[in-house]
Amino acid sequence: MAAAVTTPEGIRELLTEQQQAFNREGTVSAATRKARIQQVIDLLVDHSDALADAMGADFGEGSAGGRPRAFSIMNDILGSLASLKHTRDHLEQWMQDDPRTVFSPYDQLGGQAEVLHQPKGSVGIIGTWNAPLFTLFSPLACALGAGNRAILKPSEVAPLTAALVAELVSAHLDPAVVGVAVGDAAIGAAFAGSPFNHLVFTGSTAVGRKIMRAAAENLVPVTLELGGKSPVVMGRSADVQDACRRLAIAKGTNGGQICICPDVLYVPAEQLESVIAQLQQQFRTLYPSVDDNPDMVAAINDNHLQRVEAYLADARDRGVRIESSHPEATGTSRKRPLRLVINPPADSVIMQEEIFGSALVIQSYDTIDAVLDDIHGRERPLALYYFGQDKDEEQQVLTQTLSGGVTVNDLLMHAAMHEAPFGGVGGSGMGHYHGHEGFLEFSHTRTVYRAPAYDPRGEWGMLPPHHDQFEAMMQAQVTKD
Repeated sequence: MAAAVTTPEGIRELLTEQQQAFNREGTVSAATRKARIQQVIDLLVDHSDALADAMGADFGEGSAGGRPRAFSIMNDILGSLASLKHTRDHLEQWMQDDPRTVFSPYDQLGGQAEVLHQPKGSVGIIGTWNAPLFTLFSPLACALGAGNRAILKPSEVAPLTAALVAELVSAHLDPAVVGVAVGDAAIGAAFAGSPFNHLVFTGSTAVGRKIMRAAAENLVPVTLELGGKSPVVMGRSADVQDACRRLAIAKGTNGGQICICPDVLYVPAEQLESVIAQLQQQFRTLYPSVDDNPDMVAAINDNHLQRVEAYLADARDRGVRIESSHPEATGTSRKRPLRLVINPPADSVIMQEEIFGSALVIQSYDTIDAVLDDIHGRERPLALYYFGQDKDEEQQVLTQTLSGGVTVNDLLMHAAMHEAPFGGVGGSGMGHYHGHEGFLEFSHTRTVYRAPAYDPRGEWGMLPPHHDQFEAMMQAQVTKD
């Protein structure tokens, strides 16, 4: 097996190899696709321990480590396996040709039509550091299920995981089917500018814009899984204690480093103090300590830790109230308590940037209309959450907002559904994967029309030389019926 590529020239050569192999082989059978997916499943299962160790080392420092092995196994390995197995087990159903009705009267004359779902070719997949396996192998499941080949680009921010993925994929998979490119931002830029047949990127909105510009040079279709400031609307009918428990769970998951993690919580003004107290209590129940807590996930590196701390420092300098679930850390750990930033001004940095860490903005409100106006003032988020039992209010929030996905009376859960699309809209991305929609995302839907043996257009007066009444015939069909 060939080694992972590390240069722009290597990316181009591997991509050319994959595309030439695709052209030679054409559309492959369900059996071939299943076999390719099973190879990836086997790789993840056989090397799950080493992969979990690599992810923990990328996040970790100190005796408590930076990311629990169990979380890495649950989030990245089991999450990837679920996507791969779901695709493997539904392929035959998804691959069926889709018959379509032929326009009259050709349907009566024997005309037939169908839509084929054919692979596009070679798919480039750029993963991210916060879920370094899932953001590679979950879209890979859909790409392979659609019959494509793929080149993976792991995030350089998680270098040990990236190196191990490169080593394992190179050792166990045919690079003409699944290859790997590793390297820094320069390699990432060359990757994004390569003439793939489809490109997937998971990451920030700012980088997503660069990816889309690079892909546009080659007219490469893109799937962008970005982020944004995902809001939580807590209605007056919500169970405050239960909502705060679920919020604490979500903000503690992966140290808040999840693209669908809540960024802004809207609470009724009269419930503000009780929500603050409940959130602090619920977070402390989950994480009684911080620095030495093996269940907490650290910031991936010092740069990302200091980024979040700078957001908080800007808020403090503006006189904004900040409450913490625990006393501030005094050690060298990159783990942090949950910091609650209360009613910061709209121009504060934490209201402009995605947090992606252990902090949460809380905005008090008087009316739901004011909440919706505030949400509309920012780009479309990847996720939106509503807590409450008021069905009319729930419907108002759902119909008057737009986001990639929604969970009601919980958080994060919609992204775990394998038979429903996951993706963003506007500033939070475009396109989607998971399940059947992911299969379609990486397929070319190709219309095929089969003409009948008899062609009546001549005797209908539809062909040149046209008779005097031809225009009148056409005009007679211009109706509102």
